[in-house]
Amino acid sequence: MAYFLRDGFSVRQNLVLRLLWPNYRFTEDIMSLTKSQIIDALAEETSVEKKTAEAMLDCLAQLAYENAKDEFTVPGIGKLIVVDRKARTARNPKTGATIEVPAKKALKFRVAKAAKDAILGAVTPVIPSATTPPTPTSQAPGMP
Repeated sequence: MAYFLRDGFSVRQNLVLRLLWPNYRFTEDIMSLTKSQIIDALAEETSVEKKTAEAMLDCLAQLAYENAKDEFTVPGIGKLIVVDRKARTARNPKTGATIEVPAKKALKFRVAKAAKDAILGAVTPVIPSATTPPTPTSQAPGMP
């Protein structure tokens, strides 16, 4: 999902705009946040200098690089893990030739449930009310 900032508005005001009008598209400036925009938002929300916010972001990235071999979790956002991909047979779509793809390691990011709920909206299960009549069930033969 692309998040964008409206010129002249703070991060908080932009969030309010997104909450009030979630389906409205600001077509003139739709794009994902750049590193400098993230640093500006961090500095504004935490009341620190931009250099400090940049150092925090760089430190987080460095921690992820060093610890992703095992597993790296950013609470409330997700988890960065290394997975083993099996060797497989693939087909070249242009020539139709069969090729062997070797086994390899790949990075995978699993989004946290809290992030899914915050971005997509929490889906609540439908609970039947007490006034709903029970559904008919099959009865044993000979029973009325």
